[in-house]
Amino acid sequence: MTLTAKETTLLTDLKSQEQLCIEKYTKYENEACDPTLKALFGKIKTTEQNHLQTINRILGGEEVKTTTTPSAETEKFSCQPSSCSQDAKQKDAFLCKDALSMEKHVSSVYDTTIFEFTSPTLRDTLNHIQKEEQIHGEQLYQYMSCNNMYS
Repeated sequence: MTLTAKETTLLTDLKSQEQLCIEKYTKYENEACDPTLKALFGKIKTTEQNHLQTINRILGGEEVKTTTTPSAETEKFSCQPSSCSQDAKQKDAFLCKDALSMEKHVSSVYDTTIFEFTSPTLRDTLNHIQKEEQIHGEQLYQYMSCNNMYS
């Protein structure tokens, strides 16, 4: 499969975005106080690693077809209020706000990219990834809401 120059440029940008997501979620998983939040960051990081693998496969000329529903992450996020200190909760809130902002940005980049692709199969694959990014945002929002971090 041959990509257009524009498709290649957009995928290269998405690759950079996914790499940044992985780096941030790795860092945030290590820095978060609340074990529930640590687990959420780790789970999202794993999905972002899968996104990066998919982007790399497409850049390598493979017409990747997604045949599953957006990952097991569609399960409802169950939140227990954090028992961390107030200072630690503020730090966790900052990490969540930054992660949510990042997810919003990445989702919008996928939105633009989807419209530029000529292959219906690749548009579907990118749409699948975008849906997972939206699920990440929803999970972060749910955690933040449960812990009075979202206003």
